[in-house]
Parts: sequence; structure tokens; C-alpha cells
Amino acid sequence: MRLPDRVLDPIERLSEILFGLIMALTITGAVSVATADRFAIRTMLFAALGCNVAWGIIDAGMYLMARLGERGRNALAVRAVRETANREDAHRMIAEELPPLLAPAFQSVQLELLRDRIDKIPASDLSPGLTRRDWRGALGVCVIVILSTFPVVIPFIVIADTRLALRISNALAVMLLFLCGFLFGRYAGVQPLTTGLVMVGVGIALVSIAIALGG
Repeated sequence: MRLPDRVLDPIERLSEILFGLIMALTITGAVSVATADRFAIRTMLFAALGCNVAWGIIDAGMYLMARLGERGRNALAVRAVRETANREDAHRMIAEELPPLLAPAFQSVQLELLRDRIDKIPASDLSPGLTRRDWRGALGVCVIVILSTFPVVIPFIVIADTRLALRISNALAVMLLFLCGFLFGRYAGVQPLTTGLVMVGVGIALVSIAIALGG
């Protein structure tokens, strides 16, 4: 029933990087190399950065809502366990809050110990609210989404040749997609190389869909 100690766990960080990267790619991928001039490129750069700033703020707000909802749900679960007079019902409620893989490992004795610890939680901790850590996490979400724009748009800033800039931008994007998938695979305990390649395919497919739908 505890929230993780980390402000953002690796999966959350990777997810935000992927989100920002795909948002930026959706805009840069719509650039026409044949017809784009410097004004069009500048407009695209402002659009990519502005889009990710906006979505970084929105995503940060959604992060805070998720933290508040999770903390409120935990408080309700604690109150439900405390108000249950039947020990077996209390054990069942506690087991339902445990990860499915771990729940069968807890026997009645361990569940009773957890119930006793739950009864000792101060009432002040049961009031849902946002903490400083939550705000730091929201700031981290916003910053990650915004920063993930730059590897994709920097080539258009430093390279005058639009065709070359687009190729380098796409190459960097593919590398970042692969790296995110590789790190995700390592963290999740699956084959990193395969996961990296799958992430590249999924990312390109999502960008293509977004462009095709006018995103």
C-alpha cells in the first residue's frame, strides 16, 4: 500500500522520454524536404518545442492526479481494513492490495502482522494530499518531456541543409527509441536487444499513425 520511494521510477522516466520523442517526431516527420524553407523550419521548431512544453505541463498535471488518486485509494484501503471486525476479511483485503505474484507467499501469520501495523498508522497519514515529492515528480515529468524534444530538433538548428538535418534527426530518433527499449528490457527482465528493436518498430508505427491522422 506504499507509494514507491523514488520520485520517478525507471519505467516512468522511459515512458515520458518516449512520449516526448514521439510528439516531436510527429511534427518533424511531417516536414517536406522538397518544399521546406528556413521560415518553415523555424515554424516547425517552435511548433515542436511548444507542443512538448504544453504536453509536458499537461502530463505533469496528470501525474499529480494519479498520485493523489493512488494515495486516496490507499487511505480508503487502510480504513476498510481497520473497520473490519472479521480477521479473515481483513486478511483478504490486505492480500488483494499485494502484488499478485507475492500475495500467495503471505500466510495468515504474516497478514496478521500487516494488519497490526496498519492499525498503528497515524490518522494524519490517512488524509490524501500532495507532498513535496509529488511536486518534484511532476516537475521531473515536465522537464523530461520537454528535453526529449531537443535531440530531434537540434539538427535543424545547426545544419543548414534541410535534407541532411532530417536524416540526422531521424537517425537520432531511431537510436533513442532503441535505447529506451533496450533499457526498458533490462529493467523489466526481458531480452534488451529484442525489446529495443520492437520499440523502434512501435515508435515508428505510432508516429506514422499520428501523421496520417493529422496529429
